[in-house]
Amino acid sequence: MEQQEKFDYEELKRKTLEQLRSGKSLFGKDGAFAPLLKDILEAALEGEMEAYLDDEQRANGNRKNGKNRKRLKTADGTIDLETPRDRASSFEPQIIKKRETILAESLENKIIGMYGHGMSLRDIS
Repeated sequence: MEQQEKFDYEELKRKTLEQLRSGKSLFGKDGAFAPLLKDILEAALEGEMEAYLDDEQRANGNRKNGKNRKRLKTADGTIDLETPRDRASSFEPQIIKKRETILAESLENKIIGMYGHGMSLRDIS
């Protein structure tokens, strides 16, 4: 299984400053905030899975079963997410539902806004 890379905040800061100085958008596929949004959404999905798989679910034999890839369209481009799955396939995520491929425009801005106000990834998820 592949080790997930840690989010590089120094690279985010450098890229954000560079794009601000040049007048480029911070959002979108090549924007500085694209990796941040991806990281927050994946953390939120993992948090939902942890909350779902309680002791009762685990006693019935249900547990994590890897991840699926999902392409999510946002207002500024697409994001490739890795969504968790369970063995019984009964996990229904709430932030990005099954078969949902478009992220609501307001949700994207709210997530970035919460992060901008100093909330941690854990708090947002």
